[in-house]
Amino acid sequence: MLEDLSNKFERAIQSLKGQAKISDVNIADTVREIRRALLDADVNFEVAKDFTANVRDKALGEGVLTSVNPGQQFTKIVFDELVQTLGDSAQELQFSQKPPTVILIAGLQGSGKTTFSAKLAAHLKKEKGKNPLLVAADVYRPAAVEQLKTLGDSISIPVYSIEAKDAVRAAKEGVAMAKSLALDTVIVDTAGRMHVDETMMNEVAEIRDVVDATQTLFVVDAMTGQDAVNTARQFHDRLNFDGVVLTKMDGDTRGGAALSIRKVVDEPILFLSTGEKLDALTPFHPDRLARRILGMGDVLSLVEKAQQQYDEQQAESLRKKLRTQSFDLNDFYDQIQKIKKMGSVGELLSMIPGAQKALQDKDIDESAFKKTEAIILSMTPAERTRPEILNGTRRKRIALGSGASVQEVNELVKQFDQMKKMMKTMSKMGGAGRGLQSLLGGNPIGR
Repeated sequence: MLEDLSNKFERAIQSLKGQAKISDVNIADTVREIRRALLDADVNFEVAKDFTANVRDKALGEGVLTSVNPGQQFTKIVFDELVQTLGDSAQELQFSQKPPTVILIAGLQGSGKTTFSAKLAAHLKKEKGKNPLLVAADVYRPAAVEQLKTLGDSISIPVYSIEAKDAVRAAKEGVAMAKSLALDTVIVDTAGRMHVDETMMNEVAEIRDVVDATQTLFVVDAMTGQDAVNTARQFHDRLNFDGVVLTKMDGDTRGGAALSIRKVVDEPILFLSTGEKLDALTPFHPDRLARRILGMGDVLSLVEKAQQQYDEQQAESLRKKLRTQSFDLNDFYDQIQKIKKMGSVGELLSMIPGAQKALQDKDIDESAFKKTEAIILSMTPAERTRPEILNGTRRKRIALGSGASVQEVNELVKQFDQMKKMMKTMSKMGGAGRGLQSLLGGNPIGR
């Protein structure tokens, strides 16, 4: 996510790290490089100009001029300006005090509205305890209704649709259905076009008024850069939407949309969508994205993703296994399944401070777990429970059964032994082991 922009920011700031203090001479080139990085990322010109002007003014302030560590001071200034540009603080969806809350989803065709609608329903059901209804008001795109029904079935959320090509009627009847079933949230997926046109805008505006939408969200493909910002401005002028959703943030995103939209339309970014899986939706935190842009990682999001895969009973069971050193390859396999549910390998690694730089120009194998899984599944139950019985004959059989080499089987067993030793050590570290404790449910191991 935003790897190219992150690298350019780092190179720009690097030149200050050997300086005794910041001056108008050495700051000029750095600010120029930052402005060039923003424009290369397709950031709106006015936003880029204001950003660099603010950074320059703050960097030349009296307190910074006398700083003995200009590199760190300047990084802090850039970080603060990024956070302010992205929205200052996290914003949440607003819910109606008189249910149902009606959330209208708008945007261009291909922006990911239908998938996001299902993701949002799943998120509200799991994280907020809501009982949502999905309404298929995209009655023009071929198979759009069937797509939403399929997604709804996969997350056990009902979908309302009609046969007629009447989006306004579908939305109105969907809200009425939600009221009759005492459902507290309605998510209306509307039709899009390949470009903004008056017919589409009129229809979405009519739906908004007919259902008295609590919130209107504008969904935009983050990979479209400056075009996304121009579209957002047109939608906002007509619909006055309440928040922005950036989709396809896991793609080759330059960052222009994320860094421009908040300033241009003055509405908060509420969610980032980072993949096709229905749990690949993240509430937007300006400070966390700013940290990732500056190569600082995003440990908080990583911990939150990990905690979502555990309930307290599972966490306590795992802590007990670590205490008693009974953690085996069955448990290891279970942890792999949980990690896979957290997101792509590349996305998870990008949340670890320094990992993005260390892995630059290296191919990340998204199927990295497949061979490990195959090796473990080729073992007998006794071998998974007691890896110490894995002699040469057994390892050769496992290699043949999994399509791996004996060397790869040996490497897996070695890595597993090392991991057990590391986890045992961390479980005894008290405060220093809190990172692991957070990943295991939030409580200190051994208490």
